[in-house]
Amino acid sequence: MTDGNAEPEISDSLKTFGEVVKTFRKRARLTQEEFAQRVRYSVQTVASIEQGRRFPSAEFVERAEEVLDAFGVIRAAAKHVARQPGLASWFQKWAKLEAEALCLYTYENRLIPGLLQIEPYARTLFDEQLPPLHDDEIQEKLVARVERQKLLTERPNTAYSFIIEEHVLRRTTGGPETHQEQIEHILCMSERRNIEVQVMPLSRSHHAGFGGPMRLLETPDNRWFAYCEGQESGLLLSEAKVVGILQMRYARMRSQALTLEDSQSLLRQMRGAT
Repeated sequence: MTDGNAEPEISDSLKTFGEVVKTFRKRARLTQEEFAQRVRYSVQTVASIEQGRRFPSAEFVERAEEVLDAFGVIRAAAKHVARQPGLASWFQKWAKLEAEALCLYTYENRLIPGLLQIEPYARTLFDEQLPPLHDDEIQEKLVARVERQKLLTERPNTAYSFIIEEHVLRRTTGGPETHQEQIEHILCMSERRNIEVQVMPLSRSHHAGFGGPMRLLETPDNRWFAYCEGQESGLLLSEAKVVGILQMRYARMRSQALTLEDSQSLLRQMRGAT
């Protein structure tokens, strides 16, 4: 399960790419703050890329190439950037699309979506993973999970929608204290302008998502992709007909789930009842 896995440690190719960007930035006599403003990314994102801790999006590569007048070097270096070992092979293409998405929709009926997990919740998942993980592997995954979650705050123009089954939210994974903290975190994130969280209530006897969890996203060139995942496997879908069916189901689920206001009210009740 990908939400039980995370993006891995720094790779040599990422560090090399970061050094290339930094060298051309300094050649242009730009500070990180000035460069970040010109490429329209946060300073934190620029710093992470230059340090080799973040995978550069295609959008970043093109803007950096143009702003720094890099003779095609940055674009060429990006072709040799490899994702670090440890990221599930079936999730790699989706992770790259996710980092550039204009909007990202997630329906989950198994566990809290990875982008919304707090560290103690994620640690519980990693601790209980089979086959068991080494302590170092768990720590690497936790660090990487936090890095991936920066998408929610560093891409304020990306619209995020989450539909989560009520039984998932009521499960006290990690214990009562972790559960309360997790619900509080989801409540806080749902108050951001670009994040919507809806609860699919237990009282809903039938809805359009019985086929299983799904994710949908729109790319900067206005293409839509879908992703469906099982145990030790994931399927990236690009066929317009299939993606259109999943879009139809997700749209129906948004009307079948509790409203944003009612979802927040239920989450507050859960938080208070813990």
